[in-house]
Order: sequence, then C-alpha cells, then structure tokens
Amino acid sequence: MFNWKEGFEGFELEVIEGSPRRYVTPEGNIYPSMTSVLSILSKDSIEKWKKRVGQKAANKISRQAAGRGTNVHSMCEKYIANEDPYKGAMPDAIEMFNSIKPLITEHVGEVITQEASLYSDTLGIAGRVDLIANWDDELSVVDFKTSRKPKKEEWILGYYLQTTGYAMMFEERYGIPIDNIVVLIAVEGENPQIFSAKKDKYISRLQDTILLYKEDNNENDIASSGNIGSVN
Repeated sequence: MFNWKEGFEGFELEVIEGSPRRYVTPEGNIYPSMTSVLSILSKDSIEKWKKRVGQKAANKISRQAAGRGTNVHSMCEKYIANEDPYKGAMPDAIEMFNSIKPLITEHVGEVITQEASLYSDTLGIAGRVDLIANWDDELSVVDFKTSRKPKKEEWILGYYLQTTGYAMMFEERYGIPIDNIVVLIAVEGENPQIFSAKKDKYISRLQDTILLYKEDNNENDIASSGNIGSVN
C-alpha cells in the first residue's frame, strides 16, 4: 500500500487536441504541451527513421509503442493508487509492468500526486506529470517510459528536460521546490533502467529548447506572462 499525502488538491486543464496539443490555463492562457515542445529535439531523427523503415512500418511501430506505453502507464497509475493494476491489462503491458513493479515498490514512498495537470506562466508550457512522490526519501518528479531496447543516458536528454519542466511547473504552482528527477524505463525483454539527475543541470537547456520551439513555430509569445526563465 502506498501512502498519499493528505491535503493536496490539484486541478484539471482544458485540452485543445491537435498538433501541437495545447492546454488552457485557469487564467485563459493557451500553452503548448511539454511533449509538443520537446518533439523538436527528435524531429530530424524521426524523419530519417521513417525514411529508412518506410512510412507504413513506422506508423505501425509507433502505434504499437504508443498503445503499449499508455497501457503500462495505466498499470503504474492503478498500482500507486492502491488499485488492482492487472484488471483488463494486456499481456505485453503486464510483462513490462511486472519488470518495474518491484522498483516502484522499493523506491516510491509518500505520494503527492500522479497524472496531475501542471503549467508554468514563466516557461509558457503545460502538461501532465506521471508522478510526484518521495523517491528514496527525496521529493522527486518520476516519469515512466517504455522502450524496445535499453537506453544510454546520452539518449534521454528529452526525458530529463521533461521532468525538469514538471519540477519547475510544480514549484511555480505550489511553492514547493523539487530538485530530483527520475526516469524509470521498462524495456521489452530486458531488465528495467533507472536514470536520475538534478534538475538544475537541465534548466538552461530546457529554456533554449522552448525558445527553439517558439522560433520554429513562429510563436511570438509562447510565455504570455513574463519572460522565459527559471523559477525563483
């Protein structure tokens, strides 16, 4: 059983589906999603991969990966919510979830929130964080990923930027700093991987990526409230 911190109240953001996905804040600002902003990092490599394997094969692989990732995320969410994660789950998702379940049990302590809406007027972005909880007794942003093959740390810059963004959003919204970021990856047919870091190392790169996204999409005011910068 996971213990949940009492008294934390989150909120839901209105979602504008499309490409890019956008969120509407309670103040009426419209911000791109974190994943949309970070997609700019892999756009060239994805296009090269599609040309190499073919559009049809790429679409099939992408759909399968997205579906499997969603299913594993759902199982993690149910497990941390102290619900039965296996009800209605698919075999491939069960196998991958079972590989990371012992790590979740071992490392996750008190839970603050999961699948929570967050946004930053300073950064001009929004999204939904997988999990905010104590990881080895340190308040952390935890992100769950799935992969067909093991990752090298130099390949997961986007994951670190994503978790850094959520840590900054959470601090801006609730005044609670989070320094630790964790990425837990379930790998098909392999042992799972844990990567962790401190967000301060990635703040500058996240800001640069947001500005690059802004320029690439001709958005003159991605951060409608204030300049893009770190949370004080």
